[in-house]
Amino acid sequence: MSKFPSFHISFSKDTLVMLLTFLFSLALIFGGNRYAVSHMTALDRDADIFQKAKVTSVLRRASAESEMDTVGFSTGVNITFEARLLGGEHSGETVTAIQNTDPDFPGQIRDVQEGDTVILQSIQNMGPDDRIWSLTEYVRTDDLLVLGLVFFALLLLFGRGKGFRTIVSLGLTCLAVFLVFIPAVLAGFNIYLWSVLVCVFITAATLLVVYGSGVKTATSALGCIGGVLVSGLLTVIMDRVMQLTGMTTEESMYLLLLYPERPIDLRAVIFSAIIIGAVGAIMDVSISISSALREICDTASAPGFRLLMRSGLNIGRDMMGTMANTLVLAYIGSALSMVLLLAASADSILQLLNREMIVAEILQALVGSIGILFTIPLTTLICALLYPRGGHGAGAVAEKKGAAQ
Repeated sequence: MSKFPSFHISFSKDTLVMLLTFLFSLALIFGGNRYAVSHMTALDRDADIFQKAKVTSVLRRASAESEMDTVGFSTGVNITFEARLLGGEHSGETVTAIQNTDPDFPGQIRDVQEGDTVILQSIQNMGPDDRIWSLTEYVRTDDLLVLGLVFFALLLLFGRGKGFRTIVSLGLTCLAVFLVFIPAVLAGFNIYLWSVLVCVFITAATLLVVYGSGVKTATSALGCIGGVLVSGLLTVIMDRVMQLTGMTTEESMYLLLLYPERPIDLRAVIFSAIIIGAVGAIMDVSISISSALREICDTASAPGFRLLMRSGLNIGRDMMGTMANTLVLAYIGSALSMVLLLAASADSILQLLNREMIVAEILQALVGSIGILFTIPLTTLICALLYPRGGHGAGAVAEKKGAAQ
C-alpha cells in the first residue's frame, strides 16, 4: 500500500492577522470606491484622447514662424513623425503625428527621436475618422516603475518579512487615498470626516499588517489616532482664527470652478492635507515609543508606571527634534519653487509671510509638529496603563517572536 505525502500549511498568528487585515482592507477600499464614485458628477469632456505610442520614424523637420506679440515673430520647428499606438482600441496602428517646438518658450521638451515612447493627443478634425495627432509629453512612468521596483527589491532585501509587510501596507495606503478619499472629495462628501476616516484606516491597516495584533499595536494605534485628532482640532481652530480662504495656489481656483453648483470646500482641503501629511510621522513616533516601552516591560524585573512614563518621555525627547525637522523640511522642499518665486517678487518680508500660500505651508509644519509632541505623552501614558507588568512573560516573548518575523 503506497503512502502519499501529506501537505500541511500552517500560519502564525501575525501572518493570519496580516492576511485577514489585507482582505478586509481590500473589501473596505472596494466598497468605499464604489460608494464614492456612484455619487460623483460626470464632467463634460471633449473628444480629445491621449494614447501611449512608440516613435518608429522621424519624417521631416521644418522651420515655422509663430507670432509672439505685436513686435516680432518666434521661429520654431514643426517635426512630423510616425508612431505605433501601444494601447486602446487602435493598438498596433501606425499614425502620423506632429511636434511643435518654440525655443522662446521655457521648459520646452526636447525634439522627438526614433525609439522614444511618447504620449500623443488625438484631436478630432473634420470627421470621426479624421484625427490630428500631436505630441504632448514623453512617457516617464516607465522609468518611475523601474525605480519603484528597485525600492521594493531593497525593502525585501533589507527588511525580508517586514519589508514585504511594508510593501503591502504601502499599497493599501495608496489605494485608500486614490481610490476612496479623492473620489469622496470629488463627490462632494464631508472632507473633514473622510480625512479622519482615511487616517484611522491607514493607521490601523499599517500597524496590523506590519506589526500584527497585540498590545503594542493597540497602544501605537491609540497614540497615533490621538495625535492626528489633536492636529485636526488645532487646524480647525487656526483656520477660524486666521480666516483662511483656501486659495493657496492656482490649482485651488481650478478646484473651486470644477463643480460650480457645489464648490469644493478649499479650507477643508487644507485640513485634509495637514492631517494626511502628518499621519506618517505621527505613526512613526507612536510605534517607536510603544516598541521601546514594550522592550522595557519584557526585560526589566519590575517595570512600574513611573518607570514607563519616565522612559517614554525621555525617548520622545530624543525623537521630537528629528521628527519635527522631518515635517518642516518635507513641506519646505515640496513648496521650494513657490517660495523662491514669492521671495523674489515680494515687496517686503511682512507681505511675504502673510501670503496665504506661505501661511498654509507654515501651518502644516507647525500643526504636524505639535501633533507629534502630543503623540509622545499620549502614547507613553497609554503604554504605561495597558502594558502588563512582571518582565518576562510568555505573551511578551511570543509577541517579540512574531514581530521579528
